Amino acid sequence: MASNEPGAPRAALRRARGKESYDSERGLELSNERGFSTHAGGLRRLADRVLEVPDLEGLARLLTRDLPRTLDVADATLLLWDRKLESFQVLSSRGSQGELREPGQVVKAPDARFLLSEGALIETSSARGEGVLVPLLARSGLVGMLVLGARRGKRRRPLRASEGRDLSSLAARAALALENHLYQRELIASERMAALGTMAGMLAHDFRGPMTVIRGYAETMADDAAAPPEVRQRALLITQMVDRLERMTAETLDFARGGRRLARRSLALMDLLEELAAGVQDELPTLQVIRDFRVPADAVGALDVDKLRRVVGNIAANARDAMGGKGRLHLAAELAPGPPSDGASLVLTLADEGPGVAPEIRDRLFEPFVTLGKKGGTGLGLAVARRFVEDHGGTLELLPEGPGARFRIAMPVSARRGPGGEAGSAVE
Repeated sequence: MASNEPGAPRAALRRARGKESYDSERGLELSNERGFSTHAGGLRRLADRVLEVPDLEGLARLLTRDLPRTLDVADATLLLWDRKLESFQVLSSRGSQGELREPGQVVKAPDARFLLSEGALIETSSARGEGVLVPLLARSGLVGMLVLGARRGKRRRPLRASEGRDLSSLAARAALALENHLYQRELIASERMAALGTMAGMLAHDFRGPMTVIRGYAETMADDAAAPPEVRQRALLITQMVDRLERMTAETLDFARGGRRLARRSLALMDLLEELAAGVQDELPTLQVIRDFRVPADAVGALDVDKLRRVVGNIAANARDAMGGKGRLHLAAELAPGPPSDGASLVLTLADEGPGVAPEIRDRLFEPFVTLGKKGGTGLGLAVARRFVEDHGGTLELLPEGPGARFRIAMPVSARRGPGGEAGSAVE
């Protein structure tokens, strides 16, 4: 029986063709109904799976691998929000399009054309890409951000209203799961650090007495002109081994204590850079430090020099070991503009000419006790270095470029040269 409703012939024609459909939400004809399906069932199944994921790695895979497949999205990146540094850190990144992001890399707030807010898709004014930002808001506030790439096919908007609502529901569950996993990880880490601090304190107290005695006798033997050369050489080796034990104990204590206040002092940045380079050259004479300092001669900063020296020294020592005991270390420095509240940042880049960081430890490089093929190390050098840099409000990251290992340190410079030309002071 024929229908007398307006538009019925056109609707019948569309059904007969089987190739076109009508979007009632936007009043637009679509050329491919199957390609623009709502994926509602898939999104709801993923939302149920979010609550069953047992660990953080599984949640990251679900959001950056399974979700893009469900939505037919080119790529996805899961970012964690670091409240201390007020920046995003990459947790997981999957896909073939967009900027390549390494896990652990610190990135700026992403830029995308659309923002999903409470189920509604909002087009941003400064849009440059076709992706969608999905904030992950939990009980404690923002815990992360999901960045979805462009959806395949030509569409004015990447999500229908129903899809936006389902995706928001999934994001809310993912935010709670992410918060729980992060809280659990922080709780375990704090318990480990408490146990490590207690153990390190006991070891440091018990080691210092015997080590002082051993070192004293070894120095006496090494300085004895009447002793045979072989004995003096072995005594010198004993002092070196004792010094290594003391450094390892101090490194463990530094990491376990954490959160210590900075002893900032204000000085010319060029003097600081020359001091850092000279310190590496003196402590690691088999390294050749190649300097590339592009910092104004009158620039001044307030930094904890001792901690910064440790940071550079730890990275340089790893570079020496990676290059087989000797080689060239490139140390570059420049001032980069930062937020108005922080001013400029001192950016240091340290690069060696070794084989680079092994793929199996890249993702965990800054975690404590992570080491590979290094004898006599604790695996705490880079963990301590990152903590010291973060104490300054800065970032330490491994750059993806090669051929050797390349590290980038960025720290805000909080002091400026005064009207009289003298550097001020800044102490925390």
